[in-house]
Amino acid sequence: MSEKISKEDEARVHLELANEWEELLSTVRSTVPGLENFLQPSPCSILLQHLPESGPIVIINVHKDRCDAIALLAGLDEPFHIPLHSFSRKKAVTYSNALTAHLQLKELRMRAAHADTDKEEDEDNGPTERNIRPSVNKKLRDNIVRNILESLWKEVVKPILDALGFSRLQSSSETTLPRIWWCPTGPMSFLPLHAAGIYGGENSDTILNYAVSSYTPSVTLLADRIKNNHPIHQDVSGLFLTSQPNAPGLSPIPGVTKEVTSIHNQTVEHGVRALNREGSDVTVDTTLQHMEEFSCIHLACHASQDQNEPLQSRFRFHNGSLDLSTIIRKNLKNADLAFLSACETSTGEEKLSEEVVHLAAGMLAAGYRRVVATMWAIADEHAPKVASDFYDYLLAQRVEGDGSGFDGSDSAYALHHAIQQLRQRLPDSKKSLLTWIPYVHYGL
Repeated sequence: MSEKISKEDEARVHLELANEWEELLSTVRSTVPGLENFLQPSPCSILLQHLPESGPIVIINVHKDRCDAIALLAGLDEPFHIPLHSFSRKKAVTYSNALTAHLQLKELRMRAAHADTDKEEDEDNGPTERNIRPSVNKKLRDNIVRNILESLWKEVVKPILDALGFSRLQSSSETTLPRIWWCPTGPMSFLPLHAAGIYGGENSDTILNYAVSSYTPSVTLLADRIKNNHPIHQDVSGLFLTSQPNAPGLSPIPGVTKEVTSIHNQTVEHGVRALNREGSDVTVDTTLQHMEEFSCIHLACHASQDQNEPLQSRFRFHNGSLDLSTIIRKNLKNADLAFLSACETSTGEEKLSEEVVHLAAGMLAAGYRRVVATMWAIADEHAPKVASDFYDYLLAQRVEGDGSGFDGSDSAYALHHAIQQLRQRLPDSKKSLLTWIPYVHYGL
C-alpha cells in the first residue's frame, strides 16, 4: 500500500510540474516580444517574410526513402520543391565517410606551416604537413575528391540550379553572379557543395560559374540576420586583427604574422580604423573587449573543435584559449564580419550534424552577420595571399561606394574573388582542390 501511495504521489508531482511548464511557456509566448514561438519551430509564413533578395536558401534533406531540396525564394508564398531522384542517403553517407577518411589520411586538421602542393603529383593534392606521405593506393588517392565533387554536381547541385533557372556565367564582364545559401542536413553537412563540379576535360563545369555560395546553419538564423540588418554604428566600424604564430604546445605558423601585418597596412592606407595585436601582446580578455569595440575581426591562429563539448571549441592564443561559449555570452550588438583564418572553424560533428555546432556557426550565434571559415586545414603558404585578396576586394568596393565605414556586406563575393585568384596561381587548379576548397562563407 505504501509503495502504491508513493507512486501516486510521484505521478501527481509530475503532472503538477507539467502543468507549471505549460503555464510558463504560455506566459513567455504571450508577454515577451519576439518570443511568440519560444521553443517552437518558426512558422513557414514568418520565415518567408525575411529572405535574401539576391538568391535562394536551399535546404537539402536526405532520407532512406528519398532525397529532396527545398528552396526558399523571396517573393514566393510557399517553398519550392526540387526532388533529387539520382541521390540517396546511402550516397551521402558514402561520400561523407570517404572524404573524412581521406582528410584523416592526409592529417588535414591543423593550419600547416609547410605546404608543398606544387611538388605533389596527386590530382587532389592539398596542404599537407612536411614529411607526411601516407601510403595509399595512388589511383584512389588521385581521384577520390574529384569523384565526390563530380557526383555532387551531377546528382545534387546541377539539378537544383537547373530547377531554379540558374544560367552559366560565360565571362567576367557579364552581370554579377547571384547568391545561393546552402542549408544541408545530416551527412550532407560535411560535403563541400560550394565546390561541386567537373574539373578538367571537355565537360568541365562547376558551381563557381553559376553562383556565389554561402552556408547557413539554419533558415531561422539567416532570416533573423536579414530582419535585424541595421547599419553599423560609426564609432565601432573597423577591423581588429590578431596573429598567434607560436601558441604553446602547437606547431608554429609564421605565415600569420605576414598575413595580419599586410592586412593591417591595407586597411589603414584606405582610411579604415584598424588595430593589430600579435602573440602575447593580446590576452583572451582584451580580445573580447576589442570584439565589442570593432565591428569586424580577423583571427589568424590555431583553432580546435571539441566533439564532446562543442561549445568548448576554441581559438588558441599565446595566453590561453578563447572558447565558443565565452564569445556567445558577449552582447555583440554591432558585430559584422569575422574572418577565421584558422582550421576546423566550420567542421561539424557527426553526432550533432543536425545542429551544426562549430566555431563559424557559434560566431553567427554570437551576433556576427557573416563569417569566413574553413572546413579543414589551410596552407600557411597560401592563407596570407587569400586574405589579402579578400580585403583588397572589400576595400575596392568601399571606395566605389560612398567611402564611409567598413563592413563585410560584400564578403561572399570577396571570398569568391580571392579563391578564383588562388586557383589561377596554383600550377593546375584541378590538382590542388584541397588547397582552396576548405574556405567557406557563412551568413549574409
